[in-house]
Amino acid sequence: MTVDFEKAGGLVPAIAQDADTGEVLMLAWMNREAFEETQRTRRACYYSRSRGRLWRKGEESGHVQEVRRIYIDCDADTILLTVHQVGGAACHEGFRSCFFRELTDNNLRIVGERVFDPKQIYQK
Repeated sequence: MTVDFEKAGGLVPAIAQDADTGEVLMLAWMNREAFEETQRTRRACYYSRSRGRLWRKGEESGHVQEVRRIYIDCDADTILLTVHQVGGAACHEGFRSCFFRELTDNNLRIVGERVFDPKQIYQK
């Protein structure tokens, strides 16, 4: 079975999950090239829709994702990576998980702790 990159115009969602805890860390996108690089290097590589190019997780922050396992869903159009998150944060806003906001009664509240200050990491 191969991933069906054609179904959604060349990109498929890729979920990164902590290999030890099962915590969902993030959702990103992969094209065929990103998927093949991830398989080859065992480091998460995604396709950045905003930059229009491959995005090697941690290329700026150093917070790489070491891939432990790769799963493909039943429709072959979604990828699940179980990863070891180096540096403790998957989110570009400095949180362990991108899912650090909880919606309750139409109010958002922060439920995660910030691991790093993005202003210090992403200075340009």
